[in-house]
Amino acid sequence: MGKLKSFFRSIKKFPGWIYWLPAKIHWLYFNICFRKKIVDPNGFYDKFSDTIVLTWHNRLYFFPAAFSKKVRKRTVAVISASRDGQYIADFAAQFGVQSVRGSSSKGGAAAQLGAVQACREKKNVVFTPDGPRGPKYEIKRGPIQLASKMGKKIVPVLINASSCWQLKSWDGFQIPKPFSRLSIVVGDPVEVPPDLDAEGIETYRKRVEEAMLAITSDPQ
Repeated sequence: MGKLKSFFRSIKKFPGWIYWLPAKIHWLYFNICFRKKIVDPNGFYDKFSDTIVLTWHNRLYFFPAAFSKKVRKRTVAVISASRDGQYIADFAAQFGVQSVRGSSSKGGAAAQLGAVQACREKKNVVFTPDGPRGPKYEIKRGPIQLASKMGKKIVPVLINASSCWQLKSWDGFQIPKPFSRLSIVVGDPVEVPPDLDAEGIETYRKRVEEAMLAITSDPQ
């Protein structure tokens, strides 16, 4: 078992075709085995465009599958430059989601440049702002800086499961249990003013974090 684990950990990138069947099974699992409820008072869910979207790192399991093909095709995800991030990026690509690689701990400048370009192309840019290492439910400044620079609104989006397994990871990564209810919650947009200074960035970082926590519901 140890040798098998070491073998897989030594592979930084698998061929793209390897993800095709798992992605199809994942999509069927999402669409067949769960009761779903959309909470979207502002009507963004099927119309996301030219938006910065934030979700917590531990809610990623069904995130690519939860949106229409039209939305996915115009979405770019900011994903860690780590080996695990490569797996996530390749899996998300099966759903039509593009990615830029980097995080606050590695490759941040490259990720920011890629996100700026995506904004200029009027694509949606998705961040997990408490990743890749936490602290859990504490957002970093990058998305706020991008929104201020590019004149974009920020919209929090979470998938809350009524019942799930939680991994023993820093974020308590959630895997929804079959036949549980999934609430796809689209929060109110936060308009970020242009050209914020450091104090303004921190003010809006806290404001966006509060907006995300307001729609966060963990299983009891």
